[in-house]
Amino acid sequence: MSIDTLRLERIETASHLIDPIFRDTPQISDDSFSRLLERETLLKIETLNPIRSFKGRGADFLLRDTGENRAIVCASAGNFGQAMAYSARHRGLPVHVFVPADTNPLKIARMRELGARVVVGGADFDAAKDDALAHAAGRQDCVFVEDGAVPHIAEGAGTIGVELAPLHLDTVVVPVGNGALISGIGRWLKEYSRTTRVVGVCAAGAPAMAHSWRTGRPVATATARTAADGLAVRVAVPEAVEWMRGVVDDMVLVDDDEIYAALRLLRDSLGLIVEPSAAVGVAAIANRDIPGTRVGTVLTGSNFAPDLTKSL
Repeated sequence: MSIDTLRLERIETASHLIDPIFRDTPQISDDSFSRLLERETLLKIETLNPIRSFKGRGADFLLRDTGENRAIVCASAGNFGQAMAYSARHRGLPVHVFVPADTNPLKIARMRELGARVVVGGADFDAAKDDALAHAAGRQDCVFVEDGAVPHIAEGAGTIGVELAPLHLDTVVVPVGNGALISGIGRWLKEYSRTTRVVGVCAAGAPAMAHSWRTGRPVATATARTAADGLAVRVAVPEAVEWMRGVVDDMVLVDDDEIYAALRLLRDSLGLIVEPSAAVGVAAIANRDIPGTRVGTVLTGSNFAPDLTKSL
């Protein structure tokens, strides 16, 4: 699926159409934090909304722009399921979310609180996705929505790029799970901030999307084990791999120790506690050769597990 399937005019429409609660999020650059990372570092904070993650942008745009009126079936590590449940409940649509057995219990509780039917049981995220596909197969009363494969979701996430583009940063570092976020951001930046490099970050224990970007074809790994549960993708999404090939300049990996160090840095220097998946951009800026003197990253979510603070 060519990068041209992510349409600039739809990203622009989304930047005005989606619920304002998800738009125009804070962008902060703290001098002391930047000194610790030895460069000016901007943080875009996507946690100050009812679902505490960026995922609401794509889910809201999908349902607003398409007028979908069937029940929604999806797989999630927790944040995408919350986004679909939040957006669908205002439209009276049932949502069925299939999640892995080890999903953060607070994410499960929040999805149910938002009205979703949550089915727990897959050995990992991709097994849960297989269960969701099987549930929706052949049914006319529901539709399977795959994060990373549906253009509207990436375009909604791309509104973050609309908000970052005027800053003309040297590099934007983006967490990569299923690839919708970096594809949407990259699509906009490569048109409206053309000198900005787009660098993706995967967890070292879940490198499928990074390997796929490098080889140019979707690959799968035997396992996906990482503290960054939102990035624990074992089977790459083909559509997102093709999109990423069109807009991503580099991909790097960070390990769990580096992620936890980044979490502590955010907590101790800025008073911010986010989930591990949200800290991988900071981990990459601190530990990898990220080019540029003015860089930015996205703090993608703060739905952390109950025991996270004890691990820091």
